[in-house]
Amino acid sequence: MILIAMGVSGCGKTTIGEMLAERLHCDFADADSFHSQANKEKMHNGIPLTDEDRWPWLNAIRASIVEKQASGTVHVYACSALKRVYRDILRDGDKDVTFVYLKGTPELLRERIKTRKGHFFDPALLQSQLDTLEPPGPDEAIEVDIALSPEEIVDKVLQEVKAR
Repeated sequence: MILIAMGVSGCGKTTIGEMLAERLHCDFADADSFHSQANKEKMHNGIPLTDEDRWPWLNAIRASIVEKQASGTVHVYACSALKRVYRDILRDGDKDVTFVYLKGTPELLRERIKTRKGHFFDPALLQSQLDTLEPPGPDEAIEVDIALSPEEIVDKVLQEVKAR
């Protein structure tokens, strides 16, 4: 089983992903670690990434997913996966890949980003991500409101995964 915590910056992908991995006794990987240095510099400088910037990044994450599945391990990733085409690349028709959409209001997201320290994401890019976001439907993801506590979110996700 592969879980991918997804959503725009500030929604809690890393926090929830790490908590899910802990509860599932498996490893966690943040998709940010798959970005090239050039992508990280663009985002740090407030320059939105293009699809051409994202293709190698998404393919690297998919390769990691395939590797984890080949070894038979459960794994949790955190990845924005803003567009359906991005999720299609990551899933590649694989029913064993489940997205967890962490949904929040723009106001809550802005507040969270404002208080973050040591992250390369320029807060001005949030609107660009919100504009790019193609929210997944119930056929694509488990949707959870980020206004819940992290523990409540993880409990809800694990209940949904078990029910599937």
